[in-house]
Amino acid sequence: MAMNDSKSEFYASAGVDITAGYRAVELMKKHVRRTVIPGADVDIGGFGGTFVPDLSGMAQPVLVSGTDGVGTKIKLAFELDKHDTVGIDCVAMCVNDIICCGARPLFFLDYIACGRNDPEKIAAIVGGVAEGCVRSGCALIGGETAEHPGLMPEEEYDLAGFAVGIVDRERVLKPESVREGDVIIALPSSGVHSNGFSLVRKILADSHTALTDVFEELGGKTVGEVLLTPTRLYVKPVLALLDRVKVKSAAHITGGGFYENIPRALPEGLGARIDRQSLRIPPIFPLLARLGGVPEREMFNVYNMGVGMTLIVDPQDAGLALQVLGDAGEDAYVCGRVVRSDTRMELC
Repeated sequence: MAMNDSKSEFYASAGVDITAGYRAVELMKKHVRRTVIPGADVDIGGFGGTFVPDLSGMAQPVLVSGTDGVGTKIKLAFELDKHDTVGIDCVAMCVNDIICCGARPLFFLDYIACGRNDPEKIAAIVGGVAEGCVRSGCALIGGETAEHPGLMPEEEYDLAGFAVGIVDRERVLKPESVREGDVIIALPSSGVHSNGFSLVRKILADSHTALTDVFEELGGKTVGEVLLTPTRLYVKPVLALLDRVKVKSAAHITGGGFYENIPRALPEGLGARIDRQSLRIPPIFPLLARLGGVPEREMFNVYNMGVGMTLIVDPQDAGLALQVLGDAGEDAYVCGRVVRSDTRMELC
C-alpha cells in the first residue's frame, strides 16, 4: 500500500494522528514479509487477511483457533523501554495452545491498542510478532493498531493476538486416549513466560526490588532481563514429534500452573504424579518465592516452574519421543506418570 495522503487536523487535535498509522504500516511491511508461507496472501493494509490452506492428505480437516495477550508483563516492557520481544510472547501464548490439539498453526493476526501511535515503537512490537510467527511456521496476515487517546496513557499499549491452525480430525490429541502408566514428558520453559506477572510485580514492589537489580543466582543478569525473556515456542518440535510418535495428550502450562493445566490433559479418574526432584526449576522462581514469601504449592499453582509444556505418551514410546525432541532442539525429560487417582495433580 502506498503512503496515504489522507490526513485530518481535526482528528489530530483529538489526539489521533492517522498519518502516524500510515508510517507504522510502512515500517511493519519488512517484518510481515518474513512470515510468508505457502497459502499466505499477505498484503498488509487491506480490510482482511486471506489464507489458502493445503488440505491434501486430510480426510476431515479441523480448524483450531486460539486467542490471548501478553498480560501485565507488558508493564515491564514500558519500564525497560524494550518492545521487540513482547510480540513473541503474544504469538507463543496462542500457538502453544493450539498445538496442544495437534494443530499446525496457519496464520496469526495481532491487535495493538495504544495511547499514541509511535510508528517506530509499533514496528518494534510487530517485529516481535513476526519473529514469533517465523519461529512457529505461521504467517502474519493482518492486524489492527488502534489509537486510544484519553483511554490509556500516551506511552502505553496493550497487545493481543489470534491464531488459526489445522489438523485432521483423526489426529486431534484427546485426553480420552490417556491410560494409567503413561509417561509425562516435560518441555523446559524459558522462564516465567507470560503468566503470573501481577503477582511478580507485587512481589517486586513489596520487596523493594528494582528491575535493574542483579542477583547472583540469575547469572549476572538483571531481574528485568530475566523476566522479559520471551515465552518459548513449542510448535516445531511438537510437530516433529507428532510425525514420529503417537502423542496422546498435551498441556500448555500457563496461568494456573501445574494444578490447573496438567489435569486438563487427563480423563476423569486419572491423575498426574509429578516427580518433584526431576524438575529443572530456573533460579528466577526460587528468587520470587523468597522475595515474596510464597509457599511452594502457590508457586506451582501460579507459574510454570520451568515446565512450559507437558506431553503424554505410552511408556514404550518415551525413549523415541525424547530422542526426536532432542533432535528438534528440546532438552525434554520425563517428569512424571499418569496414575489412577481422584487427586488430579500431585507433587511427590
